[in-house]
Order: sequence, then structure tokens, then C-alpha cells
Amino acid sequence: MSAEPMATNSSATGAGASRRPYREVTDARGRVYRLGETDRDILGHSRNIMVYLPWVAMMAISVFEYAYGSAEDTLSSAHGWTQSNTFWILSVWVFFQAGVAFPAGWLRERGVLTARRAMFTGSGMCLVGFLALSHLHNVLLAILGFGVVGGLGAGLVYATCINMVGKWFPERRGARTGFVNGGFAYGSLPFIFIFNYAFDTGNYHQVLDLIGAYILIVVFACAFFFKDPPKNWWPAHIDPLTVADHAEHAVSLAKNPPAVRQFTPKEALRTGMLPLMWISIVMTAGVSIFGISFQVDYAKDLGFGPLVAASSMGVMAVVNGFGRPTVGWLSDRLGRKKTLVCVILILGLAQFGVIWAGDMKSEWLFLFFAFLSGFGGGAFYPLFAALTPDYFGENYNATNYGLVYSGKLISGLFGGGLGSMVVAAWGYNGAYALAGGVSMIAAAIALLLRQPGRGKGVTGATGQAAAAG
Repeated sequence: MSAEPMATNSSATGAGASRRPYREVTDARGRVYRLGETDRDILGHSRNIMVYLPWVAMMAISVFEYAYGSAEDTLSSAHGWTQSNTFWILSVWVFFQAGVAFPAGWLRERGVLTARRAMFTGSGMCLVGFLALSHLHNVLLAILGFGVVGGLGAGLVYATCINMVGKWFPERRGARTGFVNGGFAYGSLPFIFIFNYAFDTGNYHQVLDLIGAYILIVVFACAFFFKDPPKNWWPAHIDPLTVADHAEHAVSLAKNPPAVRQFTPKEALRTGMLPLMWISIVMTAGVSIFGISFQVDYAKDLGFGPLVAASSMGVMAVVNGFGRPTVGWLSDRLGRKKTLVCVILILGLAQFGVIWAGDMKSEWLFLFFAFLSGFGGGAFYPLFAALTPDYFGENYNATNYGLVYSGKLISGLFGGGLGSMVVAAWGYNGAYALAGGVSMIAAAIALLLRQPGRGKGVTGATGQAAAAG
């Protein structure tokens, strides 16, 4: 069953629209697709640039989260902070980095905040964050500068980059979302080793100031080329009503059929699926942040040398990053939900493996389970990012994914700051065991997810609703 064209227009309208004629068609379930305009009509070049530029920007801001744990000892010595102070600075950063996603998405979808403006603003705030970490000895002021201002800036950049990819690649978003998201982890690798080997109380001002300037320049430069596609846009070379004829995309769209319609945030909440995704990401991200925060400290506590401590975090960051495009690619072929459940289970098992490696005093086992923890602790992010528009559509993805991703602001509290309290009370073994158990519960919750508006047996895509239902 296919639908007739809904409208034909002589020119596109709205911000970022092209002048090439387009038509709007609707499928049997009522979803509208805007056809006729190519990416080159809208951008002037291939849409692939909307993969590479967000990827570069994500690598630039990755130093905030994934390298911070390696800088904590020097920061504590330089500013006279306790270990708890440094953990809470990161926790506040996570809170605001995740929390800004929804309001920023809401402003973007109402035309108040363009993608380009969000990136420009975020780049400046990131610079302020590192200047605060460098020059402010008062911990409350450091929390305000790095945690609040830096967190908001990094969050603006992160949310804009992730949503950009989802909008430009609606037909096969898993691998590309994973690729961009991966930059947020392995982009920190050089800084992890800088913080472990070339960062001390004698040069910390210069190092932190230069990092802030680096983020400003890279993100600001990328922002000049950011542009959203028109609402309901679909690639001109793929007919969404006969997608089975396109062998290159048929498997991905069969395993991950497009949303049955465009859900507003209120409608997405009423389906019950968005709240389940939120709960699952709260728990999973909490375990991931816990691992990022304590991996180096646990290695040092076990008596492993600085090379192993730095390498364990480096391995985690690299695998965390490269695991994201890998699972994105797999999810295009195996299905988003199935891949997500497997990733969360791997993350949980890795926490118990870290305990075992610590008890064995085995550096190689420790690095292996750091590898698994890094893989699981990053791979779920692009899966949730791709699953959100799969379930609720692209038009409101900035706000819908903003709501899902806001779960990370809760995760930051118990993954970092609260995690330090659990370590103090139960030791590292008890804390890692708790993290593993939380991850297993999150996997069970992810099993309950289903695409709103489709039956459990649906494998077909788009236009053939009757056959797919």
C-alpha cells in the first residue's frame, strides 16, 4: 500500500530551505516525507560534511569528561582541593552538560537558537570553563566556571552535533551517529597522556589555557558550516514508499523502521517508551561515568604503575570511542534494541571483571576489563541517539533526545560524586559490584522498549504498513 503525493511546491520555504521544487508524500500510517531536494541542493555540497564536522567538534570537547580523571591529582595539589572536591566539579559539569540538551533543543526547534549560534556560544563557554579550572582556587567558583559554564558550553556543542547527524541521515543513522559520537571519547586520548606525563603544578596554567583556546578555535571553525535540513526532509534518491527496492538501505530500514509519525515531546512521553529510555540511560550512564571517574584511581590503589593507570584510561577512551561506530554499524543490521541490550550487559559484566582483575593483581586482566568497560560505557550513547528518532521521528528530535539524554544529569550525581561516597564506605570492590548490578537492571529495562505505533512483529519499513504490521 502506498500513498499519493500530498503536495507539490515550486520552492521550499523556511530557514535553510532550497529553491528546488519538492513534493510531500504520506505513507499508509500518515507519516509525511519531503522529497525532491538533494543534500547538494540544500548545502551546496555533500551531506557527508555533516558527519565530519560534528565529529571534529566532538573530539575537541572530549577532553572535558574523558581526560579529567587523569588531571585530578595535579588539580588537587595546585588548588588545595580534596579528592571529593574534584569529583563534585566533574559531577556538576555532567549535570549541566546533559541538562542543557532539552532546553537547547526546544529553542532550536522554535527557531530561536540556530545550530550555528549554539556552536558559537558553546565554544566560548568551553573556553571560560578551562580558564576557570586553571585560575580559580576557590572550589565554588571553579564549580561555577568549569562545572556550570563549561558544562553548558560542552552540552550545547554535543547536542547540536548529535542531532545534526540524525537529521541528515534518516535512512541509515546508526553507523554515522556512532562515528560522530565516538569522537567524544577517543578525542581525549592525547590529553590523557599529557595529564599523566606532562602536567604538573609548574605548568598547569599554560596547559589548561591552551586546551581552552584549542576547543574555542576548533568548534568555532566547524560552526560556520552547520545547517539543518528542512522539516520532514528525506534523501531524494530513496523513495520511502518503495524502500524495499533499494538493496543498500533495505536491511537497515527493515531492522529499524522509521517512526510511524513525528511525535512531539508530550506525545513521546505519553507512549511510555521515552520514560523507559530515560530510566535506562540514567542507570547505564551512571555506571559509565563511575568507570571514567575511578578507573585511574583504582589502578593506582592496586599498586599498578603510572603507565598501567594511564593506559587503562587510554584503552577505555579509545575503545569507548571506536566501539560507538562499530555498534552503530551493527545496529543498522541487527536492530537497535537488540544491540543496545547486548552493550549494556557487556558493561555490567565488565564491572565484575574489574573486581576479579583487582583481586588477582593482574595488570593484563585489568586492562582487558578496562577495554570491555570502555566499549560498553560508550557504545550505548549513539544507540539511544539513533533509537530516539527511530521511535519518535526527526522533526522534534532535538527536544526528544534532549529529554532522553537529560537522564545523564542524574547519572553524573551518583556516578561521580555519590560514587566517591560509595567507594569511601564500601571500598572499590563494593562500588564496582554495585555498578555491575545497576547495569544488569538497566539491560532488563531496555528489553521492554518497542517502537510506538507498530506491532511486535513489525520488520517492514515505511510505506508498506499493511504488510509490515
